[in-house]
Amino acid sequence: MSEFLEKAAVELNAKLSTADLDGTAKFDVAGEGAIMMDSSGARVADEEADVTLSADADTFQAIFDGDINPTSAFMTGKLTVDGDMGMAMKLASVLA
Repeated sequence: MSEFLEKAAVELNAKLSTADLDGTAKFDVAGEGAIMMDSSGARVADEEADVTLSADADTFQAIFDGDINPTSAFMTGKLTVDGDMGMAMKLASVLA
């Protein structure tokens, strides 16, 4: 299991603790694997989700660190979204 994914799941759990996530979301990190998020938190897993956000590890790290806004990453093509755009916007506000 990827050390990057484990660290990212811990960071996401801290950010998601105050969020009201009413569905499932997946971060698909190229070359690393996936992180699932739902009302119970974040975990390293690869399952079906309402929305999948895909990017490389550097882009996700920049989002987690606050160096890039998720919306900016999407608009510049560094982040792709497949599925429920409303859920993606909720995640963006949690991560920003």
